[in-house]
Amino acid sequence: MSQVIIQDDEVDIVIGAIQSDLTSFMEAWRPMFSRFHLIIVQDPDLNGELKIPGGFNLNLYTKSDMDKVVGSSSSTISFSGYSCRYFGYLMSRKKYIISIDDDCIPAKDSKGELVDAVAQHITNLTTPATPFFFNTLYDPFCKGTDFVRGYPFSLRNGVECGLSCGLWLNLADYDAPTQALKPNARNSRYVDAVLTVPSRTMLPLSGINIAFNNELVGPALLPAFRLTKEGKFRWETVEDIWTGMCAKVVCDHLKLGVKSGLPYVWRQERGSAVESLKKEWEGVQLMEEVVPFFQSVRLSEAAVTAEDCVAEIAASVKEQLGRSNPMFARAAETMVEWIKLWKQVRSQ
Repeated sequence: MSQVIIQDDEVDIVIGAIQSDLTSFMEAWRPMFSRFHLIIVQDPDLNGELKIPGGFNLNLYTKSDMDKVVGSSSSTISFSGYSCRYFGYLMSRKKYIISIDDDCIPAKDSKGELVDAVAQHITNLTTPATPFFFNTLYDPFCKGTDFVRGYPFSLRNGVECGLSCGLWLNLADYDAPTQALKPNARNSRYVDAVLTVPSRTMLPLSGINIAFNNELVGPALLPAFRLTKEGKFRWETVEDIWTGMCAKVVCDHLKLGVKSGLPYVWRQERGSAVESLKKEWEGVQLMEEVVPFFQSVRLSEAAVTAEDCVAEIAASVKEQLGRSNPMFARAAETMVEWIKLWKQVRSQ
């Protein structure tokens, strides 16, 4: 398949606002964001008005908007904390969504030049992915590389990329136990590479810096799994980890690709790993059950859309995991409610 051309008006950039003053964040991203439409979603628990500089084409959503759209139709869907970004996904009507957290600024590459994360995500989504046979030179569609000797020609056309997972410099996305043990650890390695995650291989997606084809996989990016002591900072939640595995199962079933690597962002300091450890430890333990489940789940031939896939995953979660822990049962219920809400919003 050939590279697809994305027009500026086909892209929404979604920003979940956890801090009230977005001035420095927006100004740092102005060269990359100014061409595109933005969706900013204010954390419903954040009081007061946001400070947003002028000169951007954007829609701002707040708690009142969430109440109007969701109302009393859902008792389990929460948009609190970084989960507010999912409301932006829900409201977007664009084909492609790029989502970057408000504690990130543009990174610099190994040459000291600013990285245009938006442009790289678009490149990842518009060039084919190769999930069915691993290329040892990584993404063969990147500049300066190609398919290696022995790569089947029948697979070289690749498949459409559904999800692009970017990385980050400075504050590494460790779990709370690791970060607590290594409080001074920072990620300074800029690896100039993109690779397709092989089919049937799970990955710990981080919602910090991602992009996806909203038409193909949008419904699979959902706020379903919440810990008992769910917090607002990255160390205090595993909702995006759960979401990533849902999305990966969907992409594998629909024969779509997932890429990881470029682009990088620079992630700034936020939160306390020691305090977060008290909230996230439950999630760390549950991953020992969650990962084997997603590795083994298989969907039926009747599942031909992302909505179908999520519904089948939810049924499997309820049947296989829900009996052992009510948290999984609630996640399954939320997934079903999310699909209903997704269809309802798009029918209006």
